[in-house]
Amino acid sequence: MKTLPIATLPLATVGIGLLAVWSLFVGVSDVSLAALFGGAPDQATQVLLVSRIPRTLALILAGAAMAVSGLLLQMLVRNRFVEPSTAGTAESAIFGMMMVSLLAPEMPVFGRMAVASLCALAGTGLFLAILRQVPLRSPLVVPLVGIMLGGVITAMTEFVAYRQDLIQSVRGWETGDFSAILLGRYELLWLSAALTGVAYLAADRFTVAGMGRDVATNLGIDHRKVMALGLVIVSMTTAAVIATCGMIPFLGLIVPNVVSLVRGDNMRGSLPWVALMGAGLVLACDIAGRLVIHPYEIPIGTMMGVIGSALFLYLLLRRNGHAG
Repeated sequence: MKTLPIATLPLATVGIGLLAVWSLFVGVSDVSLAALFGGAPDQATQVLLVSRIPRTLALILAGAAMAVSGLLLQMLVRNRFVEPSTAGTAESAIFGMMMVSLLAPEMPVFGRMAVASLCALAGTGLFLAILRQVPLRSPLVVPLVGIMLGGVITAMTEFVAYRQDLIQSVRGWETGDFSAILLGRYELLWLSAALTGVAYLAADRFTVAGMGRDVATNLGIDHRKVMALGLVIVSMTTAAVIATCGMIPFLGLIVPNVVSLVRGDNMRGSLPWVALMGAGLVLACDIAGRLVIHPYEIPIGTMMGVIGSALFLYLLLRRNGHAG
């Protein structure tokens, strides 16, 4: 295992900053330096303040939060192939959003997120309960159980949504898309940033909890409370991201695995890298999605689905190759 020197962290931050600046000037509307200080400054400034800056901030916050959620879930479940979209967490949050739209359509966005968080927590708890009943002869069984559970929850969600004419809304939550992010529509993601901070403060406890109940208890850690805190952080973060921009698949799976190759399994040392790489990957995919078929866009969910599934297969083949 190689270890990245800590001095490279500021360089990575600068790289994220450059991607963020690039994101501000990519799009259909002309928001260039010439437009800002020359031709149509009022219109360009309006687009920059109302659309581009909120979108870029949302990309950074959502990318960092979902990557950290994946790392946290992997530590708690003790499996490298688990993240919110392979543990039933994201699908359960979408089910909660659909039920709110059906039963309480006037509920404010924070209330929607709260209900989605409770559903995500329940779905993740069900996932863990199923794992305790399944013989885990291979680490690959764990994500397969989560994918199957997510498939069942998605089928239930889409059945109800189809009968109640909500299928378009459900499709929107299932596919991450930042094109509709405007000022006033992304601020919920600051909550996910705060939860990421809580995860960093409790990183050592999560690392110990990831060693198992017996080890954690012997070291004076209340394993049940730490697990509960971690699952609440993952559920609330996932719900906040889905309520704002939809699901971003594979992000929480890929980024922690890549970082662990060079930083190891210590969560406190890995978490800043995971957050930065998650933000950078989402920024890069969103910029690419805006450029590939310009002036149209490819949603971030589609971009991450293609890139993430390919990297997921690589990680699986790499593990099998080392095992052989």
